[in-house]
Amino acid sequence: MGDGWVVIVTLQCISEIYWRVTERRSIVKYVVLGLLMIQPLSLYDLHKAFRAGISLFYSASFGSLQRSLSQLIEEGLVVAEPEPGDPRGKKRHTITDAGRIAWRDGMLTPPVGADAETVMLSRVFFLGLLDADDRKVAVGLLRSRAADDLANLQAVAVELDSAEIPADLAGVFKYQRATLDYGIRSHTLAQTWLNELPE
Repeated sequence: MGDGWVVIVTLQCISEIYWRVTERRSIVKYVVLGLLMIQPLSLYDLHKAFRAGISLFYSASFGSLQRSLSQLIEEGLVVAEPEPGDPRGKKRHTITDAGRIAWRDGMLTPPVGADAETVMLSRVFFLGLLDADDRKVAVGLLRSRAADDLANLQAVAVELDSAEIPADLAGVFKYQRATLDYGIRSHTLAQTWLNELPE
């Protein structure tokens, strides 16, 4: 085995799990739609909502929210109307029927992409907006993703632990293995937490 075997194999294995090259839906799009499912909001109010609670799992700048709203309006998922009596021309954004369908479809689509934790938390945050049947499906999809990712990490750990590590790379491997162990523990916690969620 070459001297760089541990570094290369470990990074490749972790990359296959954490940094999959897949097309990922924009999280901010569905978070914005979720917030508008609750009530119409101005751009300023959306930004306040992100800073007040959404920022615990996802942060978005004022500019990115503005761009997201423009895209949602262009797609017919949101409409913008002037706030009555507002001299500054502030606009209130309201989700359309098409937007409600798109948001529900997003919640009921198997989660993909590398940032599984952010996707998971953004969906759980809005689970209460789904009816009971849809909520059960959405939670099941999250549980399935968490279980798959945990199983993949555990398989990587078994493979690495059975490999012969060159003596001169033992110190490098020790901390790479510790990083993998962190991933296993965090995924175990996520799986336990999801299993405890009420449906």
